[in-house]
This record gives sequence, structure tokens and C-alpha cells, in this order.
Amino acid sequence: MVRPEADIELPPIFCPLEPAIHPRAQEIERQADAWIKESGMCATDEEYRWVTATHSVNFYARFAPGAADERLLATALWVYWGFAFDDARCDSGPLSDRPGEFAALAGRVQRAVESPTARDAGERFVPPLRRIVGRFRELGTPVQVRRFAQAHRAWLAGVQWQIGNEARGTVPDLDDYLAMRLLASGGEPTFAMLEIADGAEVPARELESPAVRALTEMAILVAALDNDRHSVRKELSRGQTGQNIYSVLMRHHGLALPQALSAAGALRDRVLLRFLRLAPRVAAGAGAELRAYIRDLGHGIRGNAEWGLRVPRYLSLGRAPDPFAADSSLRWAERPGDPRAAPPLTPAVSWWWDAELG
Repeated sequence: MVRPEADIELPPIFCPLEPAIHPRAQEIERQADAWIKESGMCATDEEYRWVTATHSVNFYARFAPGAADERLLATALWVYWGFAFDDARCDSGPLSDRPGEFAALAGRVQRAVESPTARDAGERFVPPLRRIVGRFRELGTPVQVRRFAQAHRAWLAGVQWQIGNEARGTVPDLDDYLAMRLLASGGEPTFAMLEIADGAEVPARELESPAVRALTEMAILVAALDNDRHSVRKELSRGQTGQNIYSVLMRHHGLALPQALSAAGALRDRVLLRFLRLAPRVAAGAGAELRAYIRDLGHGIRGNAEWGLRVPRYLSLGRAPDPFAADSSLRWAERPGDPRAAPPLTPAVSWWWDAELG
């Protein structure tokens, strides 16, 4: 039974970035579905239906609309794997409140990313992950694969932080939540794959500059807060509301849910506006590879929002996935919820507004 509080009205999303999608996304999605079915990462038919209902090719086809087909397939397979692992081992699985046990598993999983000869027959998610990263090694440069591995480790660390909060029954304050969400959302590896998808290695002096790091983190946080919005109805319907931006604002700022929805949207819009102001300034002095990377950060923000408004993972409240919603059903806000250019009073992210960044 759906809980009555799940019947909430969500305001439209502000996102003036232009949409884009890979022209052969549907064909590549069929290839991905066949791979998943044979991969062994889904223990039941129900798991397979929910994993494929993430339409992760459609998701990543919006991040990297110009990728070669085999590169889009490889990177989208990791997204499918990430959703499956998250559902079974992170959010609601048996380890979702056992940080010590999850840490041991995370170490085994991470070794499958870092070692091409890793074997772990006792964990069903390891062999398919090793094969996916094997594709990355064939398609990408050693630097690109290493950057992905480091981002993957950061994601697992963030999930462990989140699971530790669950084990203690702790709802983090806003600053801790934003810092944790930057990691636990999976945005680090998702955006790190852009270089592999595009086949362009950004020089380290550019990618690791403070301004580009700020843009990357802004893109991650906007997408993460959008995902909190996309999933709030489903989480309310299932009573899974321990850690999201709304529970944080309700617990620590004394807001009711409607006010928390508004406040979270305003914070998200301030970050997006800063991204929109800073990105063209950084791109103006960048090389071709960095310009492509910054462009696809924007694609990722817009694409994640579009995908999340349509995908059965978020729209389905029952036990079976609903159909994929049509693009024509989407509504967008005309103005940001908060147009201020000043940084929010949250130390974890306020440095993105430093004047020396641009």
C-alpha cells in the first residue's frame, strides 16, 4: 500500500541547458539487456527486470551523446552494474546498516576494478564488474582507467559513510550530507567515465585545476539533489527516508516536507546557476579535450534530470516497473528557485564561489 505522504506535488525542475542524446541509444540498449541477462549479476528475474528498467543506456546516452557505440555500451554497462549493486548491497540489502561488513565487501569489489586478474567467485557482482573494467582497459588509456578506479574508490567510501550513519541512526547535518552525497551518489565514477566514452584524455593540469574540480563537483551535486527529488515519492511509499536532502532539512532546520522541497530546490538552483556562470569562463581558455569534458558535464546535468523524470526506477511505486514515460510529459521551471549569486553557508561547497576560480 502506498503511504499517503507519497502523494506530494513536486515542483518542476529548472534546467536551461540544452538536451542531447546518442542517436543509437535504443539499439545499444538492446545489446546491454542481452549482456546483463548473461552476466550473472542478477539473482532473480525480478532483479533483472528492475535493473534493465533503469534504462541506463538512455541515461548515459544523454551524458555522452557523441560517443562511439562500443564506448557508450561499455560505460552504460557500469551504470547498470552500479544500480544493481546499489540495490542489492547498499540501499536496502542485508549490508545497508552494517558498515564493517560492507567495508570488507567494498575492498573486494574495488580490487576487481584495480586488478585485471582479480577473481572472487564468492561475490556475484565481482565477475561482471571485472569484465566491464576490462572493456575500459581495451578502449581507454591507462590514465583514464586509473582516474575511473580512483573515482570508484571514492564512491564506495561515500557509501560506507552513508551506511555508517544508518547503523548509528544518524541523520547528518546539511554540510555533512552534501559532502557525503558528493561521494555516495555515484557521481564521481559516472562523470569520470566521460573521458572513456568520448575517447579524449584531459591533461592533468587542466582536469585537476580548482575551477574544473569545482565544476565537476557542482555537476555531481546538482544531479544528486535531482535524484533525491526523483526518488522521494518512492522512498516515502516504502518508508526509506533516513538520508536524503529533505530528511536533513526537516531534522536540522525544522522544516515541514513542503518547505524542505522548496529549500532543497533553491539550494540546487544556486549551485546550477554558479555552474552556468563558471563553465563558459573556464571553457574559453581550455584545450579541446577539456572543452568537450565541460560540455558533457552540462549534458550530464540535463540528461540526468530528463532521465530521472521518465525512468521506471523512480516512477514505479509497485513491485513491477512501470513503462518509460514520454519526453512530451516533461515540464520545466522557467526561473530558478533562488537566483542569488552568493554562496550558501555550507563550508563543504561554498569554495565553489571563490573569486579566483573565475
